[in-house]
Amino acid sequence: MNLSGRRESSNVDDRRRFSGGKAGGIGIIGIIIAVVIAYLTNGGDLFRAVMQSGALDNLGSQGVVSERELTAEEEELAHFSKQVLASTEDVWTHVFQSMGRTYVAPRMVLYTGAVQTGCGQGSASVGPFYCSADQALYIDLSFFSNMKSSLGADGDFAYAYVIAHEVGHHVQYLLGTLDECHNKMARLNQTDANKISVRLELQADFYAGVWGYYENDMYRSLEDGDLQEAIQCAEVIGDNYLQEKAQGYSQPETFTHGTSAQRMQWLKMGLTTGDMSRGEISI
Repeated sequence: MNLSGRRESSNVDDRRRFSGGKAGGIGIIGIIIAVVIAYLTNGGDLFRAVMQSGALDNLGSQGVVSERELTAEEEELAHFSKQVLASTEDVWTHVFQSMGRTYVAPRMVLYTGAVQTGCGQGSASVGPFYCSADQALYIDLSFFSNMKSSLGADGDFAYAYVIAHEVGHHVQYLLGTLDECHNKMARLNQTDANKISVRLELQADFYAGVWGYYENDMYRSLEDGDLQEAIQCAEVIGDNYLQEKAQGYSQPETFTHGTSAQRMQWLKMGLTTGDMSRGEISI
């Protein structure tokens, strides 16, 4: 993906120099063990596992904050991420104008380890996430290194897809879809709520694809192999793939993000059509 000479977004809160340490409690190793146990008993739902294990509370109670130096690789990833965020601002401003709406850009918070958000304490263990309470997406950039080492998903456009997916949740928030879905999910049992969660995540994949379509249409930035990078990334973060990797089998009733095939399909549909009407979901 060629972003040479492109601007960085100014809607960035960079907290990466400060990281939490250990000061009593169960400690980092204990937190990891608790998360793993909860993960295996929650059908491979990582977010639910982290919440059940109390990992966020323990991380928040560690009490030690240290300042650190950033590596050249970290700085390069931050620069790229800020450029991608700027691109989403350009694209979604254009798309919203075509719908007769005004796009209000989200903030992107870069952090290390743990972070305080409008939705409570957040942790790198759950990966990048969006918080509608403060209209911000949160990313520990080490996630990209973990994508490569643990899942074999690599490449600049794969990383851009991850950011664009979280911005897709912000688009859902601005269009009212996110609140509507969350309000309905709160009234349902877990299995039925999971089904709506899957629809939300697939639509965010679709919106990431729409961003890619217009990014390339406006700037001709996509290069050979970029599409494949994003599709491969979508494949290895499917619920079935992650559950089978973690426990040897999958439990469809616990899926919250969609299968590999679904995620690849919705991302590709957005990338190839750019047609917002194709991404409508039933609630």
